[in-house]
Amino acid sequence: MANLILTTGGCRSGKSMYAQNRAEDLQGSRLYIATSPVIDPEMDERIARHKRQRQGRGWQTLEEELNLEAAVAGTFENDILLIDCLTLWVNNVLFSRTTEGRETTEEYMEKRTGSLADMCKRHPGTIFIVTNEVGSGIVPESAESRLYRDLVGRCNQCLAAAANEVIFVSCGIPLTLKNTY
Repeated sequence: MANLILTTGGCRSGKSMYAQNRAEDLQGSRLYIATSPVIDPEMDERIARHKRQRQGRGWQTLEEELNLEAAVAGTFENDILLIDCLTLWVNNVLFSRTTEGRETTEEYMEKRTGSLADMCKRHPGTIFIVTNEVGSGIVPESAESRLYRDLVGRCNQCLAAAANEVIFVSCGIPLTLKNTY
């Protein structure tokens, strides 16, 4: 049964580096599961920066924008997984389904996230998942933005319930919200 650690916080809070450092403190094979699509030069540079931060530190990388459940299912030989990030995964699922003319509800995302959590719990190693707290600011102006905020909030709650640890990072400082060890 996996050790599931959810790391959350605001943008540029230090959550990804915190999760990476924690993962690197553990012995074993490491796999970074990236969910970010390359959409413009600025995002390309962000991705390159993340890759440089892992370079020479024993990481392999798997890029998976939509099917995290299957990605995790195919990684049982890896001791340590770092999924970065859940928020982009939600964005990718919402965009994909909208492009296909399908509605994405909180119930749909809760089911998908529950499947992801179940697959993570079956993994024999340690899994770190990074996400954002997008609902801590103002209420978004558009219905689509509010839906996205709500979907991320629902996914975060679902994974936090399944996680052994939940860490909130603010200003680079980790705060333990949950620890069931």
